[in-house]
Amino acid sequence: MQWYFVASLLTVLTSSQGILTTLSQSNGEYKYDYATVPFLAEVFKLAVSSLLLWRECKKSPLPKMTTEWKTVSLFPIPSVIYLIHNNVQFATLTYVDTSTYQIMGNLKIVTTGILFRLFLGRRLSNLQWMAIVLLAVGTTTSQVRGCGEASCDSLFSAPIQGYMLGVLSACLSALAGIYTEFLMKKNNDSLYWQNIQLYTFGTLFNMARLLADDFRGGFENGPWWQRIFNGYTITTWMVVLNLGSTGLLVSWLMKHADNIVKVYSTSMAMLLTMILSLFLFNFKPTLQLFLGIIICMMSLHMYFAPPNMLLDMPLTVKPDEEKLIEVSVDRRTLS
Repeated sequence: MQWYFVASLLTVLTSSQGILTTLSQSNGEYKYDYATVPFLAEVFKLAVSSLLLWRECKKSPLPKMTTEWKTVSLFPIPSVIYLIHNNVQFATLTYVDTSTYQIMGNLKIVTTGILFRLFLGRRLSNLQWMAIVLLAVGTTTSQVRGCGEASCDSLFSAPIQGYMLGVLSACLSALAGIYTEFLMKKNNDSLYWQNIQLYTFGTLFNMARLLADDFRGGFENGPWWQRIFNGYTITTWMVVLNLGSTGLLVSWLMKHADNIVKVYSTSMAMLLTMILSLFLFNFKPTLQLFLGIIICMMSLHMYFAPPNMLLDMPLTVKPDEEKLIEVSVDRRTLS
């Protein structure tokens, strides 16, 4: 399976997440407890990974599975980072509006590239750095609203705490992705075994969150396991399956590709969501959206295209240059 096929599928699934979540609402509100969705998605990923590992174990040779506690104990760390990240997200939204938060979220594109270099030691060419910055600019451009709207002036009017938390949120999001890639490529263990470890801890952390919500609400609606499916519809189950499938594709990319591919997939998914919203939710297209799409497509081409496609170099050597090359070769030979 080629990485670009998985990345394209990830783009499609990610772009449909927001649309399915919106369609799962009834009269503008959720009839179900949305905190149960990530929990069920983790259970789904755990079940699929267990099934695939079981099938893999029936073949010969057996897949490699490291069971040392020193290695296993590293897998809860991404869940802890995401848990902190979620709390920082809520704290950021108390200082900035939604539009400003979405625009600041594009910082994770650049922070992913920086951490990609610092922690994984992966070198990026100057052209690739320019492409990453262009991607951040393109996604930001597509999200900027017209200055005739009330929220235009609010972009730079938030308290300094909001911007600091926004930067922290972008760094935590990038750190979680980089650390997950480090875990996946740390050894040649079976991908499904690594997934089982990740999703086991993810399930436990989401379960703890549901239990904490019950304690916070004084068990007013009963324990979470008694109302977990309340209000669920076919669309809600599609949200769960979509979220779970997206996580499985991301783990595959972390194992066989890298974080930059994931960043491009999710960024393109955001643009695809905007385009689909034109037809589904009467979303009005803007000049910023079209400019953002063009910039992002240029960035995509700059990052992944072979260097010879980006440089307009002559393919033939002129006769005068051939003579000059022959003379220089002869001189080296004589010396």
